Amino acid sequence: MPVLVLGETGTGKELCARAIHDQSLRSGSPFVAINASSLQETMFESELFGYKKGAFTGAQSNKLGLLEIANNGTLFVDEVGDMSANIQARVLRVVETGVFMKLGDTKETKVDVRFLFATNKDLASEVEKGAFRKDLFFRLNAFIISLPPLRERKEDIPVLTKYFLEKFSGRSGKKHFTDESVACLQSYDWPGNVREFS
Repeated sequence: MPVLVLGETGTGKELCARAIHDQSLRSGSPFVAINASSLQETMFESELFGYKKGAFTGAQSNKLGLLEIANNGTLFVDEVGDMSANIQARVLRVVETGVFMKLGDTKETKVDVRFLFATNKDLASEVEKGAFRKDLFFRLNAFIISLPPLRERKEDIPVLTKYFLEKFSGRSGKKHFTDESVACLQSYDWPGNVREFS
């Protein structure tokens, strides 16, 4: 069953996905991540599915796609809400069947992959607008983890300040923030969430 991690930018969606993988029975197998918003459609398609030699101009050798690299492990697709309609259809098929076709291939490839997806978009609204496939939305909507923004969990700020102070100072318990400093940090809205905090 795929997992959908929801949350604003900077809430730690990929860290959540890595934690799921690390605590799963697939932890000894690859964790592979791809960001759907950082690549053009054709590049995303070739990275995800791979291709056969001669599939297009410049394809001078066979290339394994991330789906094959992640076989028996986990594939994390970040910003799934930014995938094109064509890619959504292909992703739906491989999520449902574990089968896909590389670019330029004539036979299907079978994989056993755990799918984790993430987005900062409201996919239900994207479905209503016609920007996201309804059938893929229902497939991804089966198991959801919502990560609240830091402004809604300010009780975490003292813990985060201690963690990052120890991480960056290299010392445990030797330094600390004053209560006033922590209160000041808690009064801020942190629009960039934990990413901005760190």
